Amino acid sequence: MNKIIFDYDFAEYNGKTVMYDFLNELDEFDRAKIIANMDKLVELLSINPYPNQKLSSHIEDGIFELRVKLKNRISRSFFFFAIGKMIIFTNGFIKKTIKTPRNEIDKAKRIRDYWRNKNE
Repeated sequence: MNKIIFDYDFAEYNGKTVMYDFLNELDEFDRAKIIANMDKLVELLSINPYPNQKLSSHIEDGIFELRVKLKNRISRSFFFFAIGKMIIFTNGFIKKTIKTPRNEIDKAKRIRDYWRNKNE
């Protein structure tokens, strides 16, 4: 049986890479933990197209989130799937409320749409 191999990248939006900017705002430990979980997501998707709901879940309209528990907070990183078994990360944030902020979901959709118009 052939393994499905995924890879990931960060979407560019109006000359900026929002996800990269988010990661650079974090300390080295938190940044490394999020990147390790991105790698874990890729590995898990290669085995099972439906990874653990605690790690990743569908939000809406083809936007998914990667959840990473940090020291005393939780980060959320949004992504979508692109042609060629690619995971494209759009933006991330530190969750401060129970409900995921609407503006962060909308931002992920804008970045996705911009990326698709330029790349697909």
